[in-house]
Amino acid sequence: MTTDISSEGLMAVYEALGRDGTGTGKVAVKITTGEPGGHYYLSSYLIKDLVQSVNGTIVECNTAYGGGRAETAMHKQVAEDHGYTAIAPVDIMDEEGSISLPFENGKHLKEDLVGSHFENYDSFIILSHFKGHAMGGFGGAIKNMAIGVASAEGKAFIHSGGESTDLNDIWNIFTNTEQDVFLESMAEAIGAVMYSLGDNIVYINVMNNLSVDCDCDSSPSEPTMEDIGILASLDPVALDQACVDLVYAAPDGQDLIERIESRNGVHTLDYAEELGLGSQEYELVILDD
Repeated sequence: MTTDISSEGLMAVYEALGRDGTGTGKVAVKITTGEPGGHYYLSSYLIKDLVQSVNGTIVECNTAYGGGRAETAMHKQVAEDHGYTAIAPVDIMDEEGSISLPFENGKHLKEDLVGSHFENYDSFIILSHFKGHAMGGFGGAIKNMAIGVASAEGKAFIHSGGESTDLNDIWNIFTNTEQDVFLESMAEAIGAVMYSLGDNIVYINVMNNLSVDCDCDSSPSEPTMEDIGILASLDPVALDQACVDLVYAAPDGQDLIERIESRNGVHTLDYAEELGLGSQEYELVILDD
């Protein structure tokens, strides 16, 4: 962890992982491009040095709920408007549909439907803006890898607990799926991605602009707490747990805590650990001088 939220700080936490191998072959950097109207998504200036240091391609998938990123052409325009195409190639991975990644251990999902371009990459950096989320309670590495790597149909599949890929029924899916089923399905989806990539994946969370709302919100609530820092790990469960713990430890984290608890958000971490996808125990190593 570093409290230095800058391109230098981002490079420092990445390099501290000691995983230069993640930068070999064709590297995908998975971010959230941010809904038009929102402004808390990760700045292109912040991530530029890291993305270019690994010769990375910024990757995303289309949304399931409509909005400004529901179709590839619109989504590419958003990526350009938000400064990402100026720093690296941008690939909307489900532009040509979905592929299936198996997850035999799932009780809701036996497969995860991801953008078909997923198979074009050798390694992934899951680069996430940690913040609140209206449905998941919080969004960090797990949400960015589960919902974010899923194709539009795959997003519906996760949100429905493996019952539907019908985008025409998405709002009914959002409304009627049992909350814990959705949270557990996100954990199962990351399992499919992790098993597919093996060791060729690292996770970074940036804890700034800590709104209770997601970057998928076109008019997110203003943050009511101070920025915290940047954290990186080889374990997505440990990483998200550390970020949640830092929110709880903050003197001004009440609003985000309420959002997390009202959605039972930590259940995703509990279940992911139960599946053997990571540990909620960790050591926090501070890089600051």
